[in-house]
Amino acid sequence: MDLTSTHPYWPLRNGLIRTYPPLEEDADCEILILGAGITGAILAERLTRDGWNVLVLDCREVAHGSTAASTAILQYEIDTHLVDLIEMIGQPAAERAYLLCLQSIDTLENLAAKIPCDCGFRRKQSLYLASREDDVPILERECAARRACGIDVEFARGPQLSARVPVPHPAALISRGAASCDPFRMAHGLLELAMGGGARVHDRTGATRIECTNDGVLVQTDRNFRVRAKKILFATGYEATTRLRKNVTRLKSTYAMVTQPLGDADIWCDDWLVWETARPYLYFRTTADRRLLAGGRDDNFRSPPRRDAKCHRQAGRILKQLEPLFPDLRLEIEYAWAGTFGETEDGLAYIGPSPDHPNAYFALGYGGNGITFSVIAADILSDHLRNRHNSDAHIFRFGR
Repeated sequence: MDLTSTHPYWPLRNGLIRTYPPLEEDADCEILILGAGITGAILAERLTRDGWNVLVLDCREVAHGSTAASTAILQYEIDTHLVDLIEMIGQPAAERAYLLCLQSIDTLENLAAKIPCDCGFRRKQSLYLASREDDVPILERECAARRACGIDVEFARGPQLSARVPVPHPAALISRGAASCDPFRMAHGLLELAMGGGARVHDRTGATRIECTNDGVLVQTDRNFRVRAKKILFATGYEATTRLRKNVTRLKSTYAMVTQPLGDADIWCDDWLVWETARPYLYFRTTADRRLLAGGRDDNFRSPPRRDAKCHRQAGRILKQLEPLFPDLRLEIEYAWAGTFGETEDGLAYIGPSPDHPNAYFALGYGGNGITFSVIAADILSDHLRNRHNSDAHIFRFGR
């Protein structure tokens, strides 16, 4: 299935960073990772560092699936408010989920520092806007819940908010634990680190048949070669759910656009990641080459053609939402695209051993926190593979 449409920004901006050969022979490994996007790259770097013999396969070119469509807004905030998540899974688990996402930003910063090229990692603040006056009490309760578990967050309202940012919204939450990056370059950079540790990466190689037994895993590729592995890790997003008997996600389409470069113009949100309480919400940030990158208008996924037919119309609507916030700028869309993602009932990822297949594991970072969830997945799966207890694994387990 096509995960993206039209012209995602990152592959166009970066061009051909590196080529990876398809797998043209039978292969053996300890850990086989399916998926060479940002999730697969984070897993490959971590597990290679752990000392495993790792092989990565992707049916597409590296980072040309959901990673290419990502707006790479890196934040600890989960699409489900902390106060609501507490009601769903209990206070200790909900608070821990938020804190793990917060810690993931630090881990991503450390990983970015190891990558030979600049992957655009930049520390920013998160500005979570109340879309209307009725949402102000929601933000007040949310602020109190986050502070109670030790998260540094500020509630700003009225003149206090307008003195910080020129927005017409009645209130906002301001958090300092956020960042942005170029997910395409980060994926390539992490795979380069993994290959430096001995990992093998092959794209344009699909898995046509997967047999998981108690003795290991056998994969037949679309190039008529076989891969034997001790364990298999699925890092293929919602496409991996075809391997699960019970569906754990709802498919959504999201739309994004990036403006032409704004040059030396004063862009008030240079240091901010901005989103809002409305659902679906508008979200935006600047890029390293001083463009506005924005997304939103999420709707239910039907099919790639129906999603793609809406792309330019939805991008135009996103631009209309942005224009009042930047009245002194002439905004013009240069690239627009659509992507498909999965969301879960509680907004959390599914991470861990397969409930259906022996020696199979999943890293399914659904929702708006896919990259930060991938960091959490690397920790949890690292412990699973070494038969070590992970005290956080139950939060993201299947069957929760």
